[in-house]
Amino acid sequence: MNNKLIAKNPTAFHNYDINDRLEVGIVLSGTEIKSIRSGKANLKDSYAIIRNGEVYIVGMHISPYEHGNIFNKDPLRDRKLLLNKREINKLIGLTKQKGFSLVPLNMYFKGNLVKLELGVGKGKKLYDKREDIAKKDAERRIKQHMSLKT
Repeated sequence: MNNKLIAKNPTAFHNYDINDRLEVGIVLSGTEIKSIRSGKANLKDSYAIIRNGEVYIVGMHISPYEHGNIFNKDPLRDRKLLLNKREINKLIGLTKQKGFSLVPLNMYFKGNLVKLELGVGKGKKLYDKREDIAKKDAERRIKQHMSLKT
């Protein structure tokens, strides 16, 4: 099926080692969908938590719809994610381990539905981030050097 990317989390792969990925649905209001269709969603600084046996995304910003007036919701409200019980229990087991977090990676349309790619990751230390930057820089230099030779 054709997936149209809405928003990416720019810091997810920089700050976390993502071990597992999961596609989940998200509960949204009508004006939020209209705002998302116009490209006004942001996943930066967002994360997911498990509260009372349900999974919520916290810190995701969806700008209010211009023509929504009284139907607009709070742009930073917690939004419920749609998972079945088995998936929630799996996530509870993974996040109980030391240092694992639920990180939203991408938001996209799958048909007419909005889906969220949720990653289970372990936070990186500063030296790991520096190492990743150095690797990317070295790869970029090698590619640049190879393109100059041909």
